[in-house]
Amino acid sequence: MTTTAHDRLIWLQERSALNVLSPDTLAVLSEHLEPRSLPPHQPVVMADTPPDGLYILIAGRLEHKPGVRSPMSFLPGAVLNLRSLLLGESVESTILTLSHCQFWFLPAATVQQLKADYPEIMQLFSQRIAAELRQVASQLNYEQERQDILRPYLVTKARRGVIGRSRYAQRLRQQIRDAFKNCPDACGSVLVFGEPGTEKDNIAALIHYGSAYRRQPIIKVDCARLQASGAELFGRVGGKPGLLEALGQGTLILNNVEELPKSLVGAIAQLLTQQTYRPISRDRDESAPERPSSAHIILISERPIAAVDKVVDTQIKVPPLRVRKADIEDYVNYYISLISRARGQQKISVTPEAIRRLQAYDFPNNLRELESLVTRALSQVAPDCVLTEEILWPSQSKKKQFRLNLLNAYPALRQFLRSPWWPDRLNYGFTLSVFALVNIVLFVGPQTRDQNIALSLFWVWWWPVILLVFPFLGRVWCAVCPFMIYGELLQTLSLKLWPRQLKRWPREAGERWGGWFLFGLFALILLWEELWDLQNTAYLSSCLLLLITAGAIVFSQIFERRFWCRYLCPIGGMNGLYAKLSMTELRAQQGTCSAECTTYQCYKGGPAKGEGQETGGCPIYSHPAQLEENRDCVLCMTCLKACPHRSVEFNLRPPGIELWTTHTPRAHEVALLFLLLDAVFLHRLPELLTAVGWTVDLTNGWIHAGVAIALLTLPALLPLAAQGGLHLIHQLARTRKPRPFTELAYGYLPLVLMGTLAHYLHLFLNEAGRALPVSAATIGLSGMNLPVVVAHPAVVAFLQGTSLLAGAGLAIVLTQKIARYPLRLLLPQHLATLALTAALWRLMV
Repeated sequence: MTTTAHDRLIWLQERSALNVLSPDTLAVLSEHLEPRSLPPHQPVVMADTPPDGLYILIAGRLEHKPGVRSPMSFLPGAVLNLRSLLLGESVESTILTLSHCQFWFLPAATVQQLKADYPEIMQLFSQRIAAELRQVASQLNYEQERQDILRPYLVTKARRGVIGRSRYAQRLRQQIRDAFKNCPDACGSVLVFGEPGTEKDNIAALIHYGSAYRRQPIIKVDCARLQASGAELFGRVGGKPGLLEALGQGTLILNNVEELPKSLVGAIAQLLTQQTYRPISRDRDESAPERPSSAHIILISERPIAAVDKVVDTQIKVPPLRVRKADIEDYVNYYISLISRARGQQKISVTPEAIRRLQAYDFPNNLRELESLVTRALSQVAPDCVLTEEILWPSQSKKKQFRLNLLNAYPALRQFLRSPWWPDRLNYGFTLSVFALVNIVLFVGPQTRDQNIALSLFWVWWWPVILLVFPFLGRVWCAVCPFMIYGELLQTLSLKLWPRQLKRWPREAGERWGGWFLFGLFALILLWEELWDLQNTAYLSSCLLLLITAGAIVFSQIFERRFWCRYLCPIGGMNGLYAKLSMTELRAQQGTCSAECTTYQCYKGGPAKGEGQETGGCPIYSHPAQLEENRDCVLCMTCLKACPHRSVEFNLRPPGIELWTTHTPRAHEVALLFLLLDAVFLHRLPELLTAVGWTVDLTNGWIHAGVAIALLTLPALLPLAAQGGLHLIHQLARTRKPRPFTELAYGYLPLVLMGTLAHYLHLFLNEAGRALPVSAATIGLSGMNLPVVVAHPAVVAFLQGTSLLAGAGLAIVLTQKIARYPLRLLLPQHLATLALTAALWRLMV
């Protein structure tokens, strides 16, 4: 260490900040300096205390106390407390030693004495202080100008954090925290995109205020209002600074990036990739030099932008509210608290039913719409009331329009459908035994329909009744179908005797080929029925029933649940097709399922939970919240029994509404539809031959088979020909191409249903009233004196004609709804409908 006054003088002149003083003054100072040392992590001076003396650092490391100001290190020769001693002020900040430090020390009293004896010291440093003040004033003027530039665009705070406990909310919070952590340099860029009303601008503010640069300013600029030149953003050469220059290391939010002027896309891309920009020159021929930017950029858009996708460092997709249904309750409670506090009222509670109703709505305007809805609801109730579903109601989505939940309207219906009576006790206590009895009677009893009550029940009663049920209850027959009851029973017994793991469904193969399998099987059944006269041969009718039952049993031994019913059963395929016309549907509230359900008991099965009962899950693997049509619902009500959240609904709806809203056409269904249409003509083969005047020997099996196959093909050619005429009309009218035939073909479904019903009405109205004599004949009695009820031929003709006309009218209306074309552009299909109706009228009425 320097020990002589002369050495100290030389050191002060060469190494210290006091070298501006004259040699004489420095010589006097050097004579009074005292050596002093301090160990690491010790305070040298303390903030807000009078200085004890002047410190001059010789060796070691010093730093401001963390949290007081930005960390700053001191070099050897640094002078501490000089300003405070000369102006008689307290010390501004605490300074700590980071290592062992050595100082020259001058006591405060000595400094004051030297100040009085050598006015040069005060004069010199007064000039320096004045220069510093001028610099500070210049900085204040610049800061004032900067604030004036930024003030119209400043974002003062984030409105709220991310609310909710769903996995989407948790992931969004993590993305906000990580937004700038993985950036390649200090100034990064983020793209925040999502649907309208998802508070993307608030997400951008959260990113800024949750970062290390939160003390820097944050501004938001609407890209739709930017000048095409970009002068507002980049500034002009020699003119007013732009927002980027005034912003410094702050955050720039570019809102509505999709509306950015095309002339600025390249400049913004350069700003994102190179962190440079070019001020706008007044002379277009003169190019201004590029300037660096240290701003953080956050872009907000309602969709990803191809021009910026590849250049931003981070992308955050804000999930819409319809996938965050689990957060709706938290948001509602938050809005209620916020509004109640602002109005000085006590917080109002909300009922679970109201939350479920909100969760059933998709909220196209997301959080903005939800907040508006809660605000509107709170303005309608007294402070001490509760928000119920009657008050807190959103607009109805298309899926919910024109629906009435029968389970809410009729609680007794809910109670019955959740009881063991539907369908288990009915199936295993009645259907199981009755089906076996029917088949025994078909085998051992008389073989003709007029003497066998079982055969009469199958052809005379079952067909018209089930056809009348379709428009009301859809595929409800499958819930009590004896085929699958035996399949399930033997599946359960075999698993107990031979424990094993049943195979999972080959869903892809089932969806692709199952429909064509049941179409082919149905065609073979129709040919068998026609060629072997199944309607009047009891044992063959029993063989048909047992054949379908065998299919159910075999596949239930291979696959879990009801694979046969879902994909392969011909009767199930027909039921699913006609169920599309039903005026009822089973669905679930998608919002409630996604928000509250974590077990999916209605789909997978599971133990009892809450009001949900223990079940094995949906027998045909259909989740009620995912149903878009009635085809894949058998109304067994397993989901209603399993659901602990009251999400399942049994709705009254406009008949067949799915066919022009959510329906997905399938080629195999269209083929089955026209096969059922052709079957009506096949059932009327004798009348058809008489009408056309043909004499055909139907006793010849080959000829009979050829004619039957032709009838299962030819009538369907008329709608196909009409589709060709439809294309021709659209070409002549120079309109867009007509809808595919697979879509328009479903318009014929009401005609097929009512035509089939008209055929079986003849049997029903003429033979159903003979049930008592036929029952007596079955057990060997004459039954001649038993009552008989037979409809008058005019009544039969009237009902058949009414059915055909209703089917034709409904088919035309449905075709119009599906196609959404003017009537004249669909004229060929409508003429085909009328031609088919006229042909059926000729054969039946």
